[in-house]
Amino acid sequence: MKTSPPITPLTPEQLYRRCEEASLSFLTTADLDGQHEAALHAGVLEAVKFGVEMRHTGFNLFVLGAPGAGRHGMITRFLTERAHKEPAPESWCYANNFVDPAKPIALRLPHGKGEQLREDMQQLVKELQVTIPAMFEGEDYRSRVDKIDAEFNELQKKGFIDLAKEAEAQSIALMRTPEGFSFAAERNGEVLTEEEFENLTPEEKEAFAQKILLLQKQLEKLLLQVLNWRKAHRDRLLQLNREVTIFAVGNLADDIIARYAEFSEVVAYLEAVKQDVIENAQIFRKAEASQAQNEEMPPLRRYQINVLVDGASRDGAPIIFEDNPTFQNLFGRVEHIARFGNLITDFLLIRQGALHRANGGYLVLDIHKLLSLPFAWEGLKRALTTNEIRIESVMQMVGMVSAVSLEPQPIPLNVKVILFGERMYYYLLQMYDPDFAKLFKVAADFEDDVTRNNNTQLEYAKLVAELANEHKLLPFDRGAVARIIEHSARDVGDAERLSLHMQGLSNLMHEAEYWANAENAQVVTANNVQQAIDAWVKRSDRIKRRLFDEILRGTIMIDSSGSRVGQVNGLSVLQVGDYAFGQPTRITATTRLGDGEVIDIQREVSLGGALHSKGVMILSSFLATRYSARQPLSLNASLVFEQTYGHIEGDSASMAELCALLSSLAEVPVKQSLAITGSVNQHGQAQAIGGVNEKIEGFFDLCHARGLTGDQGVLIPATNAKQLMLRADVVTAAKEGKFHIYAIDNIDQAIEILTGIPAGQADAVGDFSPDSINHLVRARLAELLQIRISVSATAAKKRRRSHGRTVPEQH
Repeated sequence: MKTSPPITPLTPEQLYRRCEEASLSFLTTADLDGQHEAALHAGVLEAVKFGVEMRHTGFNLFVLGAPGAGRHGMITRFLTERAHKEPAPESWCYANNFVDPAKPIALRLPHGKGEQLREDMQQLVKELQVTIPAMFEGEDYRSRVDKIDAEFNELQKKGFIDLAKEAEAQSIALMRTPEGFSFAAERNGEVLTEEEFENLTPEEKEAFAQKILLLQKQLEKLLLQVLNWRKAHRDRLLQLNREVTIFAVGNLADDIIARYAEFSEVVAYLEAVKQDVIENAQIFRKAEASQAQNEEMPPLRRYQINVLVDGASRDGAPIIFEDNPTFQNLFGRVEHIARFGNLITDFLLIRQGALHRANGGYLVLDIHKLLSLPFAWEGLKRALTTNEIRIESVMQMVGMVSAVSLEPQPIPLNVKVILFGERMYYYLLQMYDPDFAKLFKVAADFEDDVTRNNNTQLEYAKLVAELANEHKLLPFDRGAVARIIEHSARDVGDAERLSLHMQGLSNLMHEAEYWANAENAQVVTANNVQQAIDAWVKRSDRIKRRLFDEILRGTIMIDSSGSRVGQVNGLSVLQVGDYAFGQPTRITATTRLGDGEVIDIQREVSLGGALHSKGVMILSSFLATRYSARQPLSLNASLVFEQTYGHIEGDSASMAELCALLSSLAEVPVKQSLAITGSVNQHGQAQAIGGVNEKIEGFFDLCHARGLTGDQGVLIPATNAKQLMLRADVVTAAKEGKFHIYAIDNIDQAIEILTGIPAGQADAVGDFSPDSINHLVRARLAELLQIRISVSATAAKKRRRSHGRTVPEQH
């Protein structure tokens, strides 16, 4: 019968892939240019370039990746370099709408012209405040007013004189009283007294009454004529005022209109200003202006300009990062002020939002914050769909307010929106929000890691150089860079990959520089990097140390020597914040007569997850397929993680659980000096798991604390061997033969190493070699089957007897 070759431990070179300093062609990072993106992020840069250059509607970007991956830094550098070459955005202003003040008008001007228009309008108002009062206080104006007044007074005086003469000719007197005008009879120039009038004959009385009646009608006509004269007087004064104002305003307004002649919207506004000043010149006159201060809003505010966005001090397209993307922060708002117990507003209280500042450039937002703030996401989608920025309150947007407020004219929107977020948000929005796919058509997916080779190691060194320059750190020599590269591979958990987590790299570099400064060094060395790593572990491993103390004290029972039947040292990883560490766990199995059920005690008490339960079910399938393919599986088995009191998830212990089951069935002890990790499939093949480095080191630390004997070690799936980046003390112990790492391909190799007994291979008829583990397991299962058959027959016989159907013996 063919036997498999014995499994040998991995060599020290297989346990840690060094970064040879000779492969780094520099002395310190000061010798490097820091240009690394093209090699480390080629795919992302291509996607970002496409998204930025594609100017059609809906080609906004969503940048996917884990937090701390350096997305913001790289995108910022890319956008800054590009935006600097792009044209500066237009200026946008809000001005008073003289026809409908509740709907302020938006004015578009070239870059930097908004402030100029505001200053020009301020200067115009100042000059009008001087010129108009001066014109109205001048001698020419007063003389023309006096002339108009004199003409009116003369007309009025002549009308009353003529009426008085006509009345006098009829012996009637026209008299002015406090109540107005009245007529009375007179004789010889003297008004008759009441007694005298009573002494008149009836005919005389009637004659006077008829005359007075006719004169009353003439008086009424005269008074109506006076009213017409007064209106004409006012009209002539208004016309005079208009002429004077036009003369005062004309040259000043025409000058500013000429400066903005090429901007039709601005010219139309300035013409409206000119007309409004002419119609309301009184607000510029000193007495009227002083009286107007008691109004709710100073009247001259109407001629000011609200510069919403100007950017005169900035070159190129804007890049806006909005850290708090509330609805108002994105779209702007209309503020109110309290006056005389009322809240009032006008166009000067319109405030800009991030979309206004980013118009003509780039707006960068975090999707998590955007989705968590009410109405912000819906508002952004509407703005991108309509290509306009509409300033309104949230209550207005949802139709819950009917109060009169400002409705500023919408501003055309031309912006490239770049969203940052984790992959979960991108795929959820793709699935549940139909608008998302229409508006964000470009995805730039940041890799979490990159393949490790000589070229990428050099690019990684350039990344280190760039971060050192950016944060003004000491230069790192190539030994320090090599150690950072090695730590990066360990951080990503794969000797053949390098982590692209920029936040972690930046933190390590800052801490390494701290230790270099403590030594008054001019460069950061590999020793400083190691000091930083060790110090970080020491700050983070309190829980790990407490758990290991309990193992060493015997509170948590873990054996690292001797042998036990049905007991295996499994390995698990615990994550506490950003620190992960491995811990050995005792896994035990018991077997007995049954009907083929493997009981996962963790699952039975709801402490096991779905993946863990899946692994246990695979064990049942493997046992039945290999050992009882043609007969019922006649056992019940129980599996448990001893002394665990929390939720267990994952299938990385399924290989250890299977080994415990086989040990229990074969009644062969397992070496407690060994631990094992790995997943297993239905065919008994070992499958890769996560956290392999932490798991090995967790068992090594226990063995080292109790004393290394040369028999201790860990079994891992062979597919995990390429991921090994173990600590230096583990590698040293392996090199000295005090600790061993075995890479296994299947359950047979695992059980053979754990028990020291050959697993055994099936011959042509499916039988295993005697005294092999597989033979012992099959024999035990066959024994349990016979017991089950015997028990079943006895039970059946008892049931027949209990029903009185005992068959007599035949002699």
